[in-house]
Amino acid sequence: MNRVWSLLFLLVPILGTLLIVWAIFGAWPLAGLWLPENVNEYGGVIDHLFNLILWITGVIFIGTGAILALTMWPAKGGSRRAAYVHGNHTLEIIWAVIPAGILVFLSIYQLNAWAENKMDRPVEVVDGEERLVPPSVRVVARQFDWDFFYPGPDGKFDTVDDFMVTGEVHVPKNQPVVFQIESSDVLHSFFVPSLRVKQDIVPGMKQFVWFEANKAGRYEIACTELCGWGHYKMGAVLEVQEEEDYAVWLQETTAKCLAISQSFEE
Repeated sequence: MNRVWSLLFLLVPILGTLLIVWAIFGAWPLAGLWLPENVNEYGGVIDHLFNLILWITGVIFIGTGAILALTMWPAKGGSRRAAYVHGNHTLEIIWAVIPAGILVFLSIYQLNAWAENKMDRPVEVVDGEERLVPPSVRVVARQFDWDFFYPGPDGKFDTVDDFMVTGEVHVPKNQPVVFQIESSDVLHSFFVPSLRVKQDIVPGMKQFVWFEANKAGRYEIACTELCGWGHYKMGAVLEVQEEEDYAVWLQETTAKCLAISQSFEE
């Protein structure tokens, strides 16, 4: 019976690993259960870091399962009793130093990923001088929806030609895009899985996220911070369009919103 339990414990890491590999390759019936396609020019470094950590934890997971199965396998010729051990300083040092070393390595290795996605905001050259790419959309999270503000023809926020759309935001393909994100009430978190973009939103703070989408399409926006009873339905759509299509949408939407605004004023 001990051998049966030993084999069962060994099957756990083996089957777990096989299922993960199966999902990665997208074979039926696990197709679509792995990470969505990365469509962000800055997202590759996130995937690389994710895969590295997956490999490290996967090796530890399989190794731990193998050791557990081995210790449960009965001795040749009969059963054996477990030996009582009151601590082992050598083993304790080993299993403390190795994880600490892995964490220190990862903390240093991910510095470029952190800088590229959280600190080094895109720049543009204007009149021969470099400047930060200004935000093209202000994202305001509220219970339980997303509001997207566009600056209008003057390119400035908080002016009379601003317009707002809810639940859907449009951006051009192959252009650096900066979002200014804010919260109007409680903690939220802006997450676009296909862009590998995630940023917690703290009330009272003005924060920024940036990306460069390289594939046209419609992608999910989710809130990943429990923000109240309606958190589950706080979703939106990010639509990446070809530059020409985006310019047409922006012109038509601006004209439509300004016409509505003028009708209210009259």
